Amino acid sequence: MRLSKIIAKSLKRADPWGRSLLWVLAFVLSAGNLQAKSGVIEGRVRDGIAGISLPGATVAVIGTSRGAVADEAGNFEIKGVPAGTYSLRASNIGYSSLVISDIVVNPVKPTVVDFTLWETPLELDKVVVRPEFFVRPLDAQVSVQSQASEEIRRLPGGLEDVVRAISILPGVAQVQNGRNDLIVRGGAPSENLYLIDNIEVSNINHFGTQGASGGPLSYINLDFVDNTTFSTGGFGVRYGDRLSSILDIDLREGRRDRLGGKATISASQFGLNAEGPLGPNKSFLFSGRRSYLDLIFRTAGFEFVPEYWDFLLKTDWRPDDGNEIDFLAIGALDRVRFFNDDADDRYENSRNLYSDQDQVVSGLSWKTYISDGFIINTLGQTYNQYAFMQNDSLLEPIFRSNSREYETSWRGELTRQVSPKTNFNLGLQARTVRTTGSLFIRPYTDPYGDEINAATDFEESGFKGAAYAQITQLVGRLKIVAGLRGDYFNLINDRTAYSPRLNLSYMASSRWTFSIGAGNYRQPPSMIWLATNPANKNLHYISAYQAVAGVEYLLRSDTRITLESYYKDYFDYPASASKPYLVMANTGAGYGGAEESFASFGFEPLISAGKGRAYGLEFLAQKKLSEIPCYGTVSLSLNRSEFAGIDGIYRPGSFDQRFIGNFGGGYIFNEKWEMALKFRLATGRPYTPINPDGTRTADNYNSQRSRANHSLDIRVDRRWFFENWTLIAYIDIQNIYNRKYIDVPRYDERTGTLDTVSSIGILPSIGISAEF
Repeated sequence: MRLSKIIAKSLKRADPWGRSLLWVLAFVLSAGNLQAKSGVIEGRVRDGIAGISLPGATVAVIGTSRGAVADEAGNFEIKGVPAGTYSLRASNIGYSSLVISDIVVNPVKPTVVDFTLWETPLELDKVVVRPEFFVRPLDAQVSVQSQASEEIRRLPGGLEDVVRAISILPGVAQVQNGRNDLIVRGGAPSENLYLIDNIEVSNINHFGTQGASGGPLSYINLDFVDNTTFSTGGFGVRYGDRLSSILDIDLREGRRDRLGGKATISASQFGLNAEGPLGPNKSFLFSGRRSYLDLIFRTAGFEFVPEYWDFLLKTDWRPDDGNEIDFLAIGALDRVRFFNDDADDRYENSRNLYSDQDQVVSGLSWKTYISDGFIINTLGQTYNQYAFMQNDSLLEPIFRSNSREYETSWRGELTRQVSPKTNFNLGLQARTVRTTGSLFIRPYTDPYGDEINAATDFEESGFKGAAYAQITQLVGRLKIVAGLRGDYFNLINDRTAYSPRLNLSYMASSRWTFSIGAGNYRQPPSMIWLATNPANKNLHYISAYQAVAGVEYLLRSDTRITLESYYKDYFDYPASASKPYLVMANTGAGYGGAEESFASFGFEPLISAGKGRAYGLEFLAQKKLSEIPCYGTVSLSLNRSEFAGIDGIYRPGSFDQRFIGNFGGGYIFNEKWEMALKFRLATGRPYTPINPDGTRTADNYNSQRSRANHSLDIRVDRRWFFENWTLIAYIDIQNIYNRKYIDVPRYDERTGTLDTVSSIGILPSIGISAEF
């Protein structure tokens, strides 16, 4: 029996509510028969250095007979492409071919794909240059991965979050279930940097951890992301101020044909997008999103509710072929409401640290092309307001921290091609930083028996500066990237630091590439550590010597296998002057609070006497979407990280996970249906055992390890293409076989027992979006 007949019979039998739902289902399914069959792909092909158009470049839709040739302005247009997901190849004589995958075509609007091609000075009789699915930045020859927005969107359990999507990549550990704390190659959560359209941002998460980079959910709207580049080590000198990783997020431009938008409701939020032209060569993007967790949490009986809003506005202007001007503004508002209806609610709320936050990011970027190169100037402004609190079960304050952080930055960068085999990069940075606020801790004895208390008002202003130079030289099949960076920070006694770095990459054949990288990486202490205790201005730059070696084998143009090893030697890490075991590398993840002595706020005296080491081996097998309609990533990581405080004893780092295995992949059945899976297995992380009375012994710091965790997530997507709009619906089931996540134990004072389970098991969710 046809589904339409089943629905018709059901309509006669259903109650009023049931009939309403069935009428909606009948409409969607019947309208699906009126689907439009094709869309348009358009864009531009240009040189990667000079930005000049490449007329005559060919663009082909892989797996079809459709394609186009770029006109005199480098523009191309491919009409009549059936709705679906494709890969595009751009080629031009004298340039490396480039393939961009995961291009979704629908009839609602033109799909815009811009290609940036790089000259290939290699002699073709020596090396066969193949189409590149896997493109590396000029200054990153090791430990770098790129993801398109569509790859991020369809990842099961990823909540369409740019941060959560990189959790399946090698070298990334997950501290807690449902958190975005980045622990990269044994580093601390404070060692990661985000860039949004060239604007440096310390944290892009709602309810973020001050001085670190984590939180439960990113505030970046994935609908506006073009692609992301994630580097876990060996990055060039243009990136400073961080030791472990760089997540570089490029936002796309708004549509230029007409006004359009998108309405979305997902597992945790609903939102509305708008985009369109602002005039000749101008466009805009805007979104507003709000969580509805307050409805879910209250109905489920939770004792607290997180609520958040976020907004994003981007405008772009292309006054001529030689100039690009972009403006960006992002705002995030986070609030927590409490339901202290009974003693149980008050006790549960007393165990956690909560915060209300306001975050604002804004910036203006101007890219101008010159002869054989380009200059980028970026002005940025960030503002963060934090209001942390923790009460006891009688609602009396244990902890209060109210602070504001301001940062104004400028970055100027010149990139020039001296010759077909030589590129030169020069940059300057200047930043003013300021923080004001107060911190209060009621006197109490922490689980280690230490007396904790603090009461201070603070206000600090400082200046950061940096200069760097880098050269990229091709010698036969060997690519050399050498650079030197100098940093300055006037709020610490040791104000200057220098960071030489070197990367080598040798293309042995069209399939084999060998790479090594080494260098010094420096990071200043967190502003909150310096502000809450003036004695901490005696700290030095946190430093790490890093070395990476890897090999890549291109199995097919769309499939690669990589194997990398790394070693990181930390020194001058801030460590507690009174707690011999404590290094600040072991703080800053999770929700913190009294159980962790509020250590991440750095209010106690710190000295640069900590040291550490992290090393490991990483395997990655990755297939991009191509004419074969499947994709997938398999990553395996063997890691070890250890840190020592002022006692000099190396202990496992608090975020040390010895083995991490991930699989994420899926299959596109047709233009309507897609299914994806994600599996993750990771050994537990270290913790200090808890004595029967709830205390802990410092000699046993991080001497035990929690149980390994694993889970399987599944996601199914369905698309409907109509004449003037597109409907996308999905179901995402996390932890489908219902294995509870086991975290490090917590002591329950009421029962005198330990809690280890920190998840609700299987978690199904649905999402619906309509684009018009």
